[in-house]
Amino acid sequence: MVPVSTAVEVCPSCGAKAGSPLVCEACGRLLRPGTPPSPFAVLGFEPAFAIDAAAARRRLLALSRALHPDFHAASDAETRALAEDNTAALNAAFQVLSDDFRRADWLLRSLGGPREDEERAMPAAFLQDVLEWNETIEAARESAPGSRERTRLESLDAELRAARGAGMGRVAALLTPLPARAAPALRNARQELNALRYLDRALRELSELRLGPRP
Repeated sequence: MVPVSTAVEVCPSCGAKAGSPLVCEACGRLLRPGTPPSPFAVLGFEPAFAIDAAAARRRLLALSRALHPDFHAASDAETRALAEDNTAALNAAFQVLSDDFRRADWLLRSLGGPREDEERAMPAAFLQDVLEWNETIEAARESAPGSRERTRLESLDAELRAARGAGMGRVAALLTPLPARAAPALRNARQELNALRYLDRALRELSELRLGPRP
């Protein structure tokens, strides 16, 4: 994994501690991090699974104003390019922090946990449900609209959403507080994320089946 910076940047212009490694909010100077900052550092948060969503959005808006390329339109080409790069980095960081799955995945990998291609298993207790869900989806796919198999999709959708909520709750418990680097809990968390990835894919399939083929 690419090393990321979690240190608080000090502005070379005014000496203030910047709340983000992308811009000094005291004097407005754009900063160029020495190493790619973590998404948490970008918005000024400590790494953790639990995030205050409203606070994260407020930070996004405040930093977006300071970084916006239009704000630096009269600056030299290098500064304008840096404003664009840092704006892109800010938006990418917010996408990670605002999404439970992406945030969990980032934390897991940053702590030395297995990647998806290194741990493909799902929790054993989940596998029997997967077989039943797959059978239901396949039966609906082969049935006509309005059939009993298609009407079953409504209740299956609710069942999958409930399973997703429970699974994300288990991920939160495994990552709160953050486990030690390479701890066994990280493999368990990866297995839960694999299950969540399946659920998201299944929910997309259900949505397509319920909407029917496009004309």
